[in-house]
Amino acid sequence: MGFGIGSLAEPAHQLVCNAMSPLDVSDSLTLSRPADVCTDPLSDRGLQRADGCGRIVLSGSENGTRIEDVFERSPTRILFPRTGSRPVEEAVLINTGGGVAGGDRLECSVTALPGASIAVTSQAAEKVYRALHDPARVATRLKACESARLAWLPQETIVFNGARIHRTTEIELFSGAELLALEWLVLGRAAHGEVVVRGCVLDGWRVRKDGRLIWADSFRISDEIFVHLNRKALLANSKTVSTLIYFGPYLEKRLDFLREIIPSLGCNCAATLVSGLIVVRFAAKESSDLKLALRSFLEQFGPQLGSGPFRVPKMWSC
Repeated sequence: MGFGIGSLAEPAHQLVCNAMSPLDVSDSLTLSRPADVCTDPLSDRGLQRADGCGRIVLSGSENGTRIEDVFERSPTRILFPRTGSRPVEEAVLINTGGGVAGGDRLECSVTALPGASIAVTSQAAEKVYRALHDPARVATRLKACESARLAWLPQETIVFNGARIHRTTEIELFSGAELLALEWLVLGRAAHGEVVVRGCVLDGWRVRKDGRLIWADSFRISDEIFVHLNRKALLANSKTVSTLIYFGPYLEKRLDFLREIIPSLGCNCAATLVSGLIVVRFAAKESSDLKLALRSFLEQFGPQLGSGPFRVPKMWSC
């Protein structure tokens, strides 16, 4: 597969497992705002753009996971579907804007305090529309404190021809936590026969453990690269790719199990252990093939992790 796995390190910082500060109009996760408004009618800057964010803070209690704090700003909405009196098990993110356009900004943070157990997913696939000039910027920040269990399992992001998106996923881990995090991209709308020949995709990960950077990864496709994507050293014939990371106990044993089930997934897949993380890559020709592979992965790997959030989200079946 044509995208590699790397690791970086930096000096440790003071270890404080606290909830994230409130997000307001003047606060952001990692994204800078334009200094002024462009009047060019052929630019995204002259159009009204979405600027949404959401924050979830959860903790453990005798009765299960408890919601400590929720903040949302349109077009982001957060729901916690429940069955009867059962405790919180899943959070669902909704983009009421119906997609992402050039110049939009969407930010989300999830903090799982000690004892919390939560799966976070999205209501539907996210769509990234053609941009005139500016990229859409999507930032995710996850924090899993000691004894917390956090699963980040959104549905796919579909990139339309000419779309521009800069996405960052920042993860803070603390000893004793357990985390499973997934992001995936689909290039073009298969039902429309769309072929993506231009645009820009930047997808970056940064993972820290106890304040120290342990893994960094970037995936980039620009206008001049799209014409070469079919090369074997890049994506070959794959139109959809994903990265999944796992942090928790018994890593070598679980890596061996993953390598045993990979042939049954029906797509190109490989797993490795780097810097105390299991990193799994997936690639497939069709998004439906990748979704089936991911479902099968979670159905087989989830039971190995015991009860908890590491399962196929209910929203994937809606």
